Amino acid sequence: MRLALYQPDIAQNTGTMLRTCACLDVAVDVIGPTGFDMSDRALRRAGMDYLAHVRLERHASWEEFNRQRCATGRRLILLSTHADTPYTRHDFVDDDIIMVGRESAGVPDDVAGLCDVGLRIPVAHGLRSLNVAVAAAMVLGEAVRQLGKSS
Repeated sequence: MRLALYQPDIAQNTGTMLRTCACLDVAVDVIGPTGFDMSDRALRRAGMDYLAHVRLERHASWEEFNRQRCATGRRLILLSTHADTPYTRHDFVDDDIIMVGRESAGVPDDVAGLCDVGLRIPVAHGLRSLNVAVAAAMVLGEAVRQLGKSS
């Protein structure tokens, strides 16, 4: 299982997702460019004390990430407010990559079109969406539960 962050633009959300992934033993792909300094030094300075426990891979671009993903045959699952399928009605597999978009803009249509599955988190009528780090944690928690990987 992996979590992919598409061009994240808020460092605090990225830190929260990295910590979540460290605790759940989920690898992370960060797809650049990011809206902040993503170096190990900057992350440590920001208080990311779990960095040593994160299996983190940085990708300079969407194209680089997607080329690598396609070569491995992994399924790419996009969390999107525009998706029809609730995340609780999806069967996750070990090698899934769950992707979240930018906090400010999600993912472009051409990127969304290359994803294998789109999932949404149902929210109360009239509300737009959850914080991206909260959404990632909810869906990763469900995936880990389904796969029987919880401690």
